[in-house]
Amino acid sequence: MIEFISGGVCAAQGFYAGGIHCGIRPNKTKNDLALIYSEFPCVSAAMFTTNIVKAAPVRLDSELAKSGRARAVIANSGIANACCENDTVNAERMNALASAALGFDRSEVFVSSTGVIGQELNVKAVESGMPALIGSCKHSPEGSDAAARAIMTTDTVKKEFAVAFELGGKKVVIGGISKGSGMIHPNMGTMLCYLTTDCAIDRSLLDKALRAVCGKTFNSISVDGDMSTNDSLIIFANGRAGNPIIDAENDDYLAFESALFELCRAIARAMAADGEGAKHLMTCRVSGAPSETQAKLLAKSVICSTLTKSAIFGCDANWGRVLCAMGYSGVDFDPEKCDIAFSSQAGRIDVCRNGRGLAFDEELAKKILSENEVVIEADIKSGESSFECWGCDLTYDYVRINGDYRT
Repeated sequence: MIEFISGGVCAAQGFYAGGIHCGIRPNKTKNDLALIYSEFPCVSAAMFTTNIVKAAPVRLDSELAKSGRARAVIANSGIANACCENDTVNAERMNALASAALGFDRSEVFVSSTGVIGQELNVKAVESGMPALIGSCKHSPEGSDAAARAIMTTDTVKKEFAVAFELGGKKVVIGGISKGSGMIHPNMGTMLCYLTTDCAIDRSLLDKALRAVCGKTFNSISVDGDMSTNDSLIIFANGRAGNPIIDAENDDYLAFESALFELCRAIARAMAADGEGAKHLMTCRVSGAPSETQAKLLAKSVICSTLTKSAIFGCDANWGRVLCAMGYSGVDFDPEKCDIAFSSQAGRIDVCRNGRGLAFDEELAKKILSENEVVIEADIKSGESSFECWGCDLTYDYVRINGDYRT
C-alpha cells in the first residue's frame, strides 16, 4: 500500500536539504539558493529539456548524469544562467563551491538554475552564501521546506510530497520537491524537480522507472505551451532502506515504479494547478481509444487549447472547443462517435453525444465549471485505452505576470 507522508526530499533516510537567501534575488524575504544531498553514496538518473537552447547548468548536468553516481544538487532561483557570456563558468563555479563545501567529488554534484534568461548570475553571492547554505541543511521537514521555497519563482505555493511503501519487509520512501508555474510544456523533463529515495535499486532500473513515469506525469501537463531552457528532473537513490536490491524487472520493481508514479502524478498536478494566474486545474480524461499513445495525444491537445483554457476560465461549457482541439491532435478518430462531459465535485453533465450537442442545464454546467478542478471527459468509443492530462485555465493574470516578468 502506498501512503503519502510528510517530509518532502528529507523523508527518505540519509537525505539533507536547506535553503537561504544569498542575494541573487533582490527580495530578501525569499530564499534563492537551495541544496539537497545524501550523506551516503547514491545511484542517480536525470532527464533534461529537449529545447535546443539549453542553459549552462543543463549542459553541465547532462555530462555529469552519464556516471549515474551523483548525490547532491545545488540550485538557485531568480536567474536562469542561460545565454550569458559567463554562464558556463558560473555553472562550473557553483559545482565547485558545493562540492568543496560538502567534501564530495565534483562529478557527484548537479547544478540547477531558474529565472530570467540572458542576465548574469551573481556567483559571488553564491560563494559568500555557501557557509550559511550548508548550515541550513537538515534531515527534517524544515530542511525540505526551505529548499522547496528556494527554487520557487512565480509559484504561489511550494510543491512538496513524499510516499512510503513496503519492499521485502522494509519501509521504503520516495520524496520530491518541484518548482513550476510558467513555461510549462515539458518533453523529457520538467522545470526543476528533485526526487530522493532510500530504495536499493540498480541504476539502470532507476533510470528506466524515471523515464516510464515521466511520460505519464510530467510530460502530460501543459500551462502555456512554452518549454524552458532549464527543465531538469533528477532522482537520487542511496539504498538506506535496506530492501533487497531491485536488479530485475520483478514485482519489487513494479511496486517501486507504481509508488514513483503516484508521487510524480501528485507533483505534476500541483504544477498544473499553480499555472501562472490559474483559477482552475483542468483535467482531460480521454477513454475508448485504440491505444494509450492516441489517448494521450487527444487529451494533451485539449489541455493545450487556448480557446478551451479560456472557456474554462469563463466557466463556459463550450464543448465545441474540446472536440475541435481533438480534431487537430493528429489522431484519426470518428468525431461522430465522440461523447463529451464536464465534471467536478459539484456534479457531472453530458454536453455532447456522438459528435452532436445535447440540451443541458447551463446553470448546472456553470456550477460544475466553477470548482477548482474541472474534468473534461471524452470517450471516442474506438478501443479500450485511456489517458489523463492536466493543464489550467488561461486568465488575465497570466498576461500580467509575463508582461513584466523581467522588469
